[in-house]
Amino acid sequence: MAPADIRDQTYSIVHCLLQGDRYEDSMIVTDGPDDDTFSSENEFDPMKIASKLRALGDDYDEKIIQPLIKNVQSAAADQMVSVFSDSVDSLCKMWVVERAEVASEKQLLKAAVTVGLLFKKNCPDMTNVIESAMARFVTNRLTSWIAQQGGWVSVSKSSTL
Repeated sequence: MAPADIRDQTYSIVHCLLQGDRYEDSMIVTDGPDDDTFSSENEFDPMKIASKLRALGDDYDEKIIQPLIKNVQSAAADQMVSVFSDSVDSLCKMWVVERAEVASEKQLLKAAVTVGLLFKKNCPDMTNVIESAMARFVTNRLTSWIAQQGGWVSVSKSSTL
């Protein structure tokens, strides 16, 4: 899969993850069936992938993240990309100690999702800025790994995700 395709899919997934209800409301309704019986298991569906990623983020204990939240609450909008990256890197360093057997890219993805969701929850007025920072972070740091896995559909099917 081409990096540009992964970048576009990443932005769609992050948008669904952070804008959830607003994204569903803005989708164009077609004349086709509304259920999932006709969608392929191998078809790109940003809502399904965002849902899996949301479950990852929701599982993490917020007590570890609270010091990071203080940083984002005091950050200006133009500092968000830096604060987001620093927070994810810090979280990953903690996870490397806990789970050295898990690929660092998966830890990075999990950390990005966790940080993005918690920043959104604690700073809802900055959701658009957080969405942009998160999408840029994932695109810059994980595009080649996502491509090696076969794209977002393959990443979301991974049993160890």
